[in-house]
Amino acid sequence: MANTKSAQKAVRKIARRTLVNKMRRSQMRTEVRKVEEALDAKDGAAAAEALRAAEPVLARAAQKGIVHRNAASRKISRLTKRVKALAV
Repeated sequence: MANTKSAQKAVRKIARRTLVNKMRRSQMRTEVRKVEEALDAKDGAAAAEALRAAEPVLARAAQKGIVHRNAASRKISRLTKRVKALAV
């Protein structure tokens, strides 16, 4: 248990940030899942639309430190590649 007032406040801040980060991570995974499901269903239009929604969410997650920026970039790149392949 935290002993000082500042340590107690830090514990409260960490708890709040953890909840926010969990929400952002969940939102990111949901958006990626929507793209994956559209790709699995071979629905190019829905996949492209889902990708347009997922891309800023992934970028924001990287900016906020939820995922590494290279990991977010890699995920966006691979999803884009798959959506384009489906459109052809």
